[in-house]
Amino acid sequence: MKTKPIHEVRLGSIRAAVWKNETETGARYNATFNRLYRQDDKWASTDSFGRDDLLLLAKVADQAHSWIHQKEQEEAGNKQPLAETTATAVAK
Repeated sequence: MKTKPIHEVRLGSIRAAVWKNETETGARYNATFNRLYRQDDKWASTDSFGRDDLLLLAKVADQAHSWIHQKEQEEAGNKQPLAETTATAVAK
């Protein structure tokens, strides 16, 4: 059985897959990124990004980072919404 990511973020042809790894010290999250494209009427993917892909890659990475941060906050018992957590940290 193939392992599936715990979460995905996609903007256009750019996709992030978020993976959860259980360790002795708790859950760790990692992300992989790829670009989807059509080749001979079939979908394929690559981890190579062109100049015009980089802004979307950055936005997808930002959204994946925010999701992982929120998940870690929830697991730590902090149920505050991400916006409040971030605003509180900035105010301190």
